[in-house]
Amino acid sequence: MGERSATQQLAVGIDIGGTKVAAGLVDSKGRVLFKTRVPMVATGDAASGFAAVKAAIEAVLAATPHAREGLGGVGVCSPGPLDPFGGVVINPPNLPCWRNFPLAAEVKRAFGVDARVDNDANAAGLAEALWGAAVGYQSVFYATIGTGIGTGIVFGKHIYLGRTGSAAEGGHVTIDYQGPQCACGKRGCIEALASGPSLARRARERLAAGQAGAPAPSQAERSKILALAGGNPEAINAETIASAHQQGDPLATQLLKETADFLAIWLGNVIDLLEPDVIVIGGGMSGMIEQWFEHIRGKLPAWSINQRCQEIPLKRAAYGEDSGIAGAAALWHQPEHNRDS
Repeated sequence: MGERSATQQLAVGIDIGGTKVAAGLVDSKGRVLFKTRVPMVATGDAASGFAAVKAAIEAVLAATPHAREGLGGVGVCSPGPLDPFGGVVINPPNLPCWRNFPLAAEVKRAFGVDARVDNDANAAGLAEALWGAAVGYQSVFYATIGTGIGTGIVFGKHIYLGRTGSAAEGGHVTIDYQGPQCACGKRGCIEALASGPSLARRARERLAAGQAGAPAPSQAERSKILALAGGNPEAINAETIASAHQQGDPLATQLLKETADFLAIWLGNVIDLLEPDVIVIGGGMSGMIEQWFEHIRGKLPAWSINQRCQEIPLKRAAYGEDSGIAGAAALWHQPEHNRDS
């Protein structure tokens, strides 16, 4: 095998959302050398949607001309459902422009380089395994916790995709069959209990119950949460609750403790099923949850039969807002895609 040139050690990472396409140039050590973003045209036709992706890639290459010649490949994070084996975007709700769209093939046709497509949680988990908080670990369970909960499983620096590419939907594992209904249609998914919107919903419910006419001021009525939301219950979000907790608000602290308890139940199940070498938490709520890592670790023995469950490291992801770009680039940097033919 011959050594690759410096440019062949570079990949473009593309992170597609409903309103934007973020793009960056990432080297073989996981460093984001340049990044930009362009608007996504999600409601037009397939060609208009792809034109936005193409414009993002071209913007990266225009700003980094040394990468254009001999570019190694392009990785793309796209909302699902998708087929990572064929690089096809099937029918994502927030990208109505694409139905069974061969995204990887279109990127290869336009730029003449190899392309790989997967969802954001799988890709971000791979980036953590290759370059981030999970370096040196053989098996990795990654969870991104924010607006939703997505997960990825990485074995030996390779994403575990399952039979059809639909594996590792850990956010939709039920831990309470009588719990609230998730957007996926199931009840009591961890996403329906511990994501940012779910935390805010529980806060609104607790505040409404406390304002229902108790003769003495209740804990909910004394809470700072509503004041921090400007008096508007619909403006309450995870950040509001985190701020109230930092100010010593007992209701906010109780809500966050419940969230940590839900995560402990869920991770106990994950450990019993996979026994990963490391668990990595990313996403918009990762900083908030990191403060509860020791609480979660302390609860694990009640929810896992693994007598050594507390030995598994629980780490915050190294990549923050760049997780989509780095994760997308990691799809190309996987060892199997980095071999000379």
